[in-house]
Amino acid sequence: MDKAYPVTRSDTEWRKLLTPEQYYIMREHGTEMPGSCALLVEKRPGKFTCAGCGKTLFETGRKFESGTGWPSFDKPVAGSVETSVDESLGMERTEVHCATCGSHLGHVFDDGPPPTHQRYCINGVAMNFKPDRDS
Repeated sequence: MDKAYPVTRSDTEWRKLLTPEQYYIMREHGTEMPGSCALLVEKRPGKFTCAGCGKTLFETGRKFESGTGWPSFDKPVAGSVETSVDESLGMERTEVHCATCGSHLGHVFDDGPPPTHQRYCINGVAMNFKPDRDS
């Protein structure tokens, strides 16, 4: 299933843009070590954007502490992410990827807090943080 995304790059361009860890996670569907990213503890008001294209994915007000070791959110910015079925570990999970560039971000689970009961478990290195102006 090859989808055309609004932002596309060649493999060479992705490798120049992303760090080796980001490339592994975002383009090869990897996972960072839990607790390894500074965005896990980011609490300032602001926006979390895709490291591949700059699209705003999540806002600080939707972030919560899940205890999993990865930044967790209960809801993405409308239209910012898409999902697909991931059967890579012998089980079925729902993969989350950027709707603008197709980069792998993480997975979504149905064990989050009300009212959405969703937990978007996102690799921190797949995002950048932009604090609000007054932060």
